[in-house]
Amino acid sequence: MNVGTLLLGDPSPSLRWRAARELEGAEDAEVASWRTEIDRSPEVEALVSRLAAAGPYDAGHLLCQLAYLGYRGPAIASAVEKIFGLQQSDGSWSVPGPIEGPRFITMHTVVPLRGIAAAGFATDPQTERAYEWLLGARLDDGSWPAGPKADLGEAGRPAPPEKEYRRLTRGLGCRSATTGAVACLAMHPERRRSDAARIGVDHLLARETRDASTIGWEVSRLVGLERAMGQITFYATFDLAFLLDLASRCGVSPQDRRIHDLVDYIEGLRGPYGLWQHAVHPQLAGWLTLDLETSLRRLESGDWIGNEEPADFTPYQRGRRRY
Repeated sequence: MNVGTLLLGDPSPSLRWRAARELEGAEDAEVASWRTEIDRSPEVEALVSRLAAAGPYDAGHLLCQLAYLGYRGPAIASAVEKIFGLQQSDGSWSVPGPIEGPRFITMHTVVPLRGIAAAGFATDPQTERAYEWLLGARLDDGSWPAGPKADLGEAGRPAPPEKEYRRLTRGLGCRSATTGAVACLAMHPERRRSDAARIGVDHLLARETRDASTIGWEVSRLVGLERAMGQITFYATFDLAFLLDLASRCGVSPQDRRIHDLVDYIEGLRGPYGLWQHAVHPQLAGWLTLDLETSLRRLESGDWIGNEEPADFTPYQRGRRRY
């Protein structure tokens, strides 16, 4: 029995539908019936009910969740239109409230943009404006800051230096902001294989720690088992499954040394019957397995190799104990 067959027996219509299409290539009447079940499932109905009152930031993550679960109903277009209505003239979404700190926080545009792209509106002209703003916010080394690094005569202050716990291994920017920016580019049919996306992934791949306890963190948030929290720290958790997903979408080759080593590590964690278990949520095994299997298959078409030189990684320094 292969992994796809096991996932087709899951009680979630969303997981069955996605596994049938993405792992088995099935499009028969039974699969179509699961598509109908998705819109009526309690988890989807709960997410849709929250869309109407959500601001751009929260709505962006809700759209990511609904897209991940396979929802394609009319609430998607309505939510996207509402988010577009609050977009700034430069393509970004503003920091709520009076400007007392940095005039923008990169994540306030990243989260809505990723949701809009995941919902199927990546090439809409207003979405493209947001992408152009995102590219304009990059630093010279191709990474993204948490906020502006110079005030340029505009309202608000420059952002402070990136905190060590979310600093890139060999980049100037913020690992959380860079992860979010790459996640946005990875959802675009053309920009996903652009230099901007690949340089961003290259920065993320430079960290080669193997944190098993956080594998599947992003999946757990998308299916609602963990809360999505934080602003600057929205993507601060280092999740190897999410990193593999982004690398595979951006066309990184399986021959890249870092990807080769990462795949070996991930495969070594595969459990009985070909499934991956989640460290905290046993019920997430099916979703995590689908996510990793899809990424591994997508990697086969990758053709880009980045900077494979190992980088020294020093965890952020903890203060001395007072007692």
